[in-house]
Amino acid sequence: MGIDVIIKIAGIGLLTAVIGQVLKQAGKDEIATFSTLAGIIIVLFMVLDLVGNLFETIRSMFALY
Repeated sequence: MGIDVIIKIAGIGLLTAVIGQVLKQAGKDEIATFSTLAGIIIVLFMVLDLVGNLFETIRSMFALY
């Protein structure tokens, strides 16, 4: 769960940036915006999963129900 998550997030960000720039150069600004939004949503779900795991770990560590 360490560095691999950071590398995945950075890879998604880099891929989203490249796709966005290519689409903007092609004159497809709306599709570029949607691709950027899709990348943000994917990363958001990844981070929400990590936060959920963090809260689960804290709950089990302090024996909370």
